[in-house]
Amino acid sequence: MTSQDDSPPARTPLYARHIALGGRMTPFAGYELPVNYSGGILGEHLFTRESAGLFDVSHMGQAILCGPDAARRFESLVPGDILALAIGRIRYTQFTNDQGGIYDDLMVTKLPADARGERLFLVVNAACKSEDFARLHEKLPELNLEILDSRALLALQGPLAAAALERHAPGVADMEFMSLQNSSWNGAELFITRSGYTGEDGYEISVPAEKAEELADALLADEKVRAIGLGARDSLRLEAGLCLYGHDIDLATSPIEAGLVWSISRRRREEGGFPGAARIQRELAEGVTRRRVGLLLDGRAPAREGAEIVDAQGATIGIVTSGGFSPSLGRPIAMGYVPPAFSAPGTALSLMVRGRPLAAHVVALPFVPTRYHRSPK
Repeated sequence: MTSQDDSPPARTPLYARHIALGGRMTPFAGYELPVNYSGGILGEHLFTRESAGLFDVSHMGQAILCGPDAARRFESLVPGDILALAIGRIRYTQFTNDQGGIYDDLMVTKLPADARGERLFLVVNAACKSEDFARLHEKLPELNLEILDSRALLALQGPLAAAALERHAPGVADMEFMSLQNSSWNGAELFITRSGYTGEDGYEISVPAEKAEELADALLADEKVRAIGLGARDSLRLEAGLCLYGHDIDLATSPIEAGLVWSISRRRREEGGFPGAARIQRELAEGVTRRRVGLLLDGRAPAREGAEIVDAQGATIGIVTSGGFSPSLGRPIAMGYVPPAFSAPGTALSLMVRGRPLAAHVVALPFVPTRYHRSPK
């Protein structure tokens, strides 16, 4: 995780609305954001699973990269297949370094080209955005990087999200998973993507900052929608087995160790041409020394990030990178890295919490089945 300086946390365009809704605010990635509202983390988590939760994710970085051969040039920084992206489609990928570690993970959408050339819409993590954008300026000076710091970003997630958003942006219910649609709302241009960080169907809505509060109020006027904080966002993504940058993935972790092989196409695996390709190709061919796994604890006490993972003989074999209580399962869960010999589902391990071993066993990810939108065939 990129460290923050000592300056006061920034505020998103929805800060006043969070306060009005009773948000319990906390510093996060350089911003002041709500952990939860009056309903509490557990209630907000379960409501999102049942209905539609509205998250303020305006702290994340948004930008448009454009110019001649932008897709091909951008591939020199990431292992994802950007050339194969169709217009309006999204790719999840990572910025890698020369050692095959991960600078950040991000979403890339191919937009229609304009007079300047090809265009890519990027959404990166808040704690890394300054470094990400600086790196893009340095490595791809021939391209134009338009940082969209005048736009907010909302996420509407849950099984009723499509119905709630369709009232304001007709056609979103028919969007395919991992796609983008441009919409007009009360004179504002919206960039709407259908993906999600909760394991549920959902949308991310890029909106001009001056319209963010108005749009949030319009969505929250629907009884199917409630404001949800960072606490439930984290527990939802953990149940979905998704990585959090700076915790489950970082500069010491390769995409292969993290179980992100699916994000690298065959062409990119074979051709390379991105930072750290030698390590990633070697790990694909020879295997890794550790793997990210899911861990289901037998008791009620949770194990948090940093807890040691030990084998039956008490030897430390790994470390927990994310952990907490699963509201959906009613028991604690965690993720961490262990050697391949200990990665098979069912393997019994222990997690050390305050010097005491907590019994756990390896399970396949995700912990809770995902319900992303799937278009009928």
